[in-house]
Amino acid sequence: MSNSPNALRWLWLSVVVIVLDQISKFWALGALQPAGMPHPVIPGFLNWTLAFNTGAAFSFLANSAGWQRWFFVLLAVVISGVLVVWLKRTARSDWRTALPLGLIVGGALGNLIDRLHAAQVTDFIQVYYRDWYYPVFNVADCAITVGAVLLIAFGLFAGKPAGAVR
Repeated sequence: MSNSPNALRWLWLSVVVIVLDQISKFWALGALQPAGMPHPVIPGFLNWTLAFNTGAAFSFLANSAGWQRWFFVLLAVVISGVLVVWLKRTARSDWRTALPLGLIVGGALGNLIDRLHAAQVTDFIQVYYRDWYYPVFNVADCAITVGAVLLIAFGLFAGKPAGAVR
C-alpha cells in the first residue's frame, strides 16, 4: 500500500446517493398513491409506479416468511463494510475504483434504511415497452447497477495502453 491518502473521501458520493434516494422515495410515497397505479412520464417507455419489495432484486425471496428482511440487512452491512475497507485500501486518485464503490455503498445503504424503517424497499421507477415491463426499481438500485457495471468495465479495460491491439 502506498503512502498516498486513501479513497475514503469518495464516501461523499455514497452520502449523495443516500440523500437523493431517500428524498425520491419520500416524494414517491406522497405523490404516487395508490400503489401500483402508473403515472406516465414518457408514454410507451417510463412510468412512476409506487411498489414495495420485501425481497431483493426482481422480488427475490419476497414471499418468504419475513426472515429475508434481516438476511438482506446483514448482507447490506457486510457488503458495505467490505467495500469501505476496499476504499480505505484504494489510493484517493484511483477514481475508477472509488467512484463505483461509492455508488454501490450509497445504494446498498439507501435500501438498508428502507428495510430497517419499513421492512420493505420503496420502488417507483417503471421502464416498459409495449407488453414488456422491467421490475419497478429506485434510485438506490440505479446506483448499485451503475456502480457494478462501472467496476466491471473499468476492471476489464484497466492497464491497457491507448491504442493497444491484441
